[in-house]
Amino acid sequence: MKTLIIGGTGLIGAEIARLMNSNGHEITLMSRNSTNNPALSDYNHITHDYIHDDISTDVLDEFDWLVFSAAADIRMLPEGQDEETFFMHANGNRVPYFFEKAAQSKIKKAVYIGTWYPVVVPDKIQSSSYVRSRFEADKLLRQYSNSEFEIVCLDAPYVIGQFPGIETPHLEGLTMYAAGKLEGVPLIAPAGGVNHISSLSVAEAVYGGFLNGEPGKAYLIGDENLSWKEYFELFCEAVGNPQDLAITEDAHPMMPDIILYAGRNATVSYEPENGELNYGRNRIKETINNVVSSYLS
Repeated sequence: MKTLIIGGTGLIGAEIARLMNSNGHEITLMSRNSTNNPALSDYNHITHDYIHDDISTDVLDEFDWLVFSAAADIRMLPEGQDEETFFMHANGNRVPYFFEKAAQSKIKKAVYIGTWYPVVVPDKIQSSSYVRSRFEADKLLRQYSNSEFEIVCLDAPYVIGQFPGIETPHLEGLTMYAAGKLEGVPLIAPAGGVNHISSLSVAEAVYGGFLNGEPGKAYLIGDENLSWKEYFELFCEAVGNPQDLAITEDAHPMMPDIILYAGRNATVSYEPENGELNYGRNRIKETINNVVSSYLS
């Protein structure tokens, strides 16, 4: 199938492109900026900023399937701009608009990568503009799912992965932290824990969504439930600096409160939905090893 991947130059989108291409699908990437990543050079690319630019159905008519992996998060918040205004416009308005246009085109199936927060901490829908914007996007875009344009949503937790030519500053920082290379920053683990999933498992879930997913359904995907202590210690082990980390309930230098939408010290664990999606699991240690190798090689 001719497949358009919005956010295709990022970690998750690139992983999806590689997997679907290996299964015989013709891939086109769409992102705000062009890419010179050699690992993505075999794919067609369209430069388009869905937040600011309208999309023509003439463009979308060229594709059979659509993947949307580009909802706005804290990394995209313009300096000095109000979170409520930005997130509700980018996610609450522009993402559903894109799906409205896709529903008017010849695209037959779409998989949207959402977030787990509205599901696992629903109280944050009211208190967090980001979580509320993702909740609204999911609710509104699924209204366009019908027999001629089937939409499957995947609500993902923390995603970890490594792809050639794509930088992941947070994971690089964790690698250097675990190796003791951040001078004056003591090795310690935050309290609490969350679910993690590899970018490969997300890609497999996307493909499973196209092949077997129930139209109009949102799946809470994931892989391993780990305490932050267990997660940080896997990084320490991978860099050759094994530790039995003490736990702090104070703000952590590597996990600032601004990215902890479930709250500092919160533990969020669950049994992920898989079934017909048929994605692989138990990959977190292997993925951390790959991440570490990419930064310390």
